[in-house]
Amino acid sequence: MRGRANGEGRLVATRHSWRAFAVYAQLVRAGFRRQSQYKLAMFAGLFTNCVFGFVRAAVMLAAVRATGDFGGYNEGSIGAYVWLSQGLLGAMQFMGPPLDLADRVKNGDIAIDFLRPVDVQFGYLAGDLGRAACTILPRGVPSVLIGVLTFGLVLPGTPLPYLLGAVSVLLAVAISFLCLFAVALIGFWVVETRGLRVLYQVAGTFLAGLFVPVHMFPGWLRAIAQATPFPSILQSPIDVLSGRITGTAAVGVVAVQVFWVLVVGGIGRVLLAAGRRKLEVQGG
Repeated sequence: MRGRANGEGRLVATRHSWRAFAVYAQLVRAGFRRQSQYKLAMFAGLFTNCVFGFVRAAVMLAAVRATGDFGGYNEGSIGAYVWLSQGLLGAMQFMGPPLDLADRVKNGDIAIDFLRPVDVQFGYLAGDLGRAACTILPRGVPSVLIGVLTFGLVLPGTPLPYLLGAVSVLLAVAISFLCLFAVALIGFWVVETRGLRVLYQVAGTFLAGLFVPVHMFPGWLRAIAQATPFPSILQSPIDVLSGRITGTAAVGVVAVQVFWVLVVGGIGRVLLAAGRRKLEVQGG
């Protein structure tokens, strides 16, 4: 009888897990469909990516030709760095609008989210993964293709860097969202988080390697950057996708990204639990 009860318990747990997976899969699709409604905005983002990509690529290319040894980059690899960073920028939301969650925390609507039968953090993360997927397809991929056609980027010729790179991009999107999630939750304790978001945007884009590769930072600044999750948001997936880092080193980079997902995600859950205890809604 005990074995039968254990078997039924495992069956119920399996069904519950599949139902939860189905719910989050629906949230991913919903995030994708929601982002797909902004076709003009995505076209404008692609145009902006290309304009700034040409400017950045021209500056970086001139620097490589002038110095000869530009932090280990040559003309092809620096082009890959520039255009991959431009292609990934929209998915990482560094320059994007604040999360809807920030306003919901500010006006108290987060209380409704707490009542829903879906984990708040995982639910918002699932929706953001769908948004990022929709952003990469019509905006990120064409940006890289334009870079290939105009600057002759040096990219890997084997499938493994792209497969591992896809995992790295997925983890980077998760880290980016979880960082923004934590920043938004600070709204439980402060009236306005706009200043914190601007600070996050400025520091994050720089330490992530958007303007200059992290590998070219002075030793002390590189150490500071690597003590934060920001390089794992942009520099890491670029290194893996471009083939700058391969083999066990690439696996190590992805492992660091997994570490930051756990750390930043854990911080977000602590803030969410503390904010829930602090939340007061008028009327009970």
